[in-house]
Amino acid sequence: MQGSTNADKPLLQALAGQQQTVPPIWLMRQAGRYLPEYRAVRQEAGSFLDLCYTPAAATEVTLQPVRRFGMDAAILFSDILVVPHALGQEVGFVEGEGPKLAPVRHASDLAALSVDRLAGHMAPVYETVMRVAADLPRDAALIGFAGAPWTVATYMVEGGTSRTFERVRTFALGDEAGFGALIALLVDATTRYLIAQVDAGAEALQLFDSWAGVLPEGQFNKWVIAPTAEIVRGVRAVHPEVPIIGFPRGAGARYEGYASATGVTALALDETVSLDEAVRLQARRPVQGNLDPMAVLLGGRVMEESVAALLEALAHGPYVFNLGHGINKETPPDHVETLVGLIRDGGANRRG
Repeated sequence: MQGSTNADKPLLQALAGQQQTVPPIWLMRQAGRYLPEYRAVRQEAGSFLDLCYTPAAATEVTLQPVRRFGMDAAILFSDILVVPHALGQEVGFVEGEGPKLAPVRHASDLAALSVDRLAGHMAPVYETVMRVAADLPRDAALIGFAGAPWTVATYMVEGGTSRTFERVRTFALGDEAGFGALIALLVDATTRYLIAQVDAGAEALQLFDSWAGVLPEGQFNKWVIAPTAEIVRGVRAVHPEVPIIGFPRGAGARYEGYASATGVTALALDETVSLDEAVRLQARRPVQGNLDPMAVLLGGRVMEESVAALLEALAHGPYVFNLGHGINKETPPDHVETLVGLIRDGGANRRG
């Protein structure tokens, strides 16, 4: 990657507001269980967290989809829950069940958490970023990421994945000061974490707020928009030029207000956002998305028609092709290869 510039990297060009003849493509969860080469590394690494904290293995799985499919970006292989783990919360992953955390349910529980642990704990992650940056193809960009405070807090308070979010919403409504202290801790930790990723070689950042859509408007403004805006300001105080992609999944009609109030560079759109709305949002800033992951799982005509519609609507402006959420683990790798071909062929046809 040495000697490369933004002019060599379609992803960074798109995030800078430039229309690309062939839109850059990467996929959320592009390094993961649908790839046999990932499963082989995962088996050797031990636990999921061991994989996240082993630079050689994490570098390998980060680079696998770039090598296999020619993606225009690699996204750091890690997990949003490494931040609470670094703060001192007990975090584990149970096969077939997902993350399990020792829950933080009261303001008094915050005493056991400290941002001072962050730098030492995350050192292997930063080493992974440096290794990937050194090994990427010249025209591929490196994306760093973190979970946004609201979404990370949902796991910390619920003790894992939730369908109802009752505990976290009760905490937020019943003890606003205590929950606000948790969010403030996460803002501080996340800002430091993202700055360090850029220091190590990340060229763009994405903030995943996967559970933003469960909040009503007032709570959305308080726990999604305000913390995200603070993180964006904090990162830009150190790295003013780094593009930041915001992904408030499920935000619906609030996407535009989120973008304006947080100052993110680009919007990652989930699959529920209509093409008309995506075009309207694109008039103000670059957009990323929003192919339904099920279309890639099915492949064939369903995928082809969905891709064609997205390219027709969005490829005339600054656009990064992606999914509306992470790739399904049952997706055949051949479907992803076909998808990348559809993007590249579609761009070539428009050029012709």
